[in-house]
Amino acid sequence: MKLLFPLLAMLGGAAVAFQVQINGGLGKRTGVLEASLISFVIGTLALFFIVLFFGKGNFMAVSTVPKWQLLGGLLGAFYVIVTILIVPKLGVAPTLIAVIAGQILLGAIIDHLGLFGGEVKPIDFKKSLAIILLFISLYLFNHK
Repeated sequence: MKLLFPLLAMLGGAAVAFQVQINGGLGKRTGVLEASLISFVIGTLALFFIVLFFGKGNFMAVSTVPKWQLLGGLLGAFYVIVTILIVPKLGVAPTLIAVIAGQILLGAIIDHLGLFGGEVKPIDFKKSLAIILLFISLYLFNHK
């Protein structure tokens, strides 16, 4: 089990690499916003059938959650639009490095402050150095 979750996370990351390139190509043919909608409609249909056949939760509990927890869908839409716009200009790897840099930086801040009900995990020297090195890699990867 100790390796299963990191491997699943890596598979999720690999799926994102495919997704951004596929969506970028779709965006060139259909338009950025149109490709975003197409991607979300197909994803929504897939999730509908997965929930229909395998779901065990309480879908109706959505009315009881704090309303800010419903922003995930909007943030996902923003992410898809941005990657569809950026991938054709930068390429997959530079786009993903920038996405990962943003995720790690904000993730470290969220952990440091314990935002959204999370456990406080302070930013220490090693984490700060890792973030700096990540941004250096972003610069080096994109510098010609």
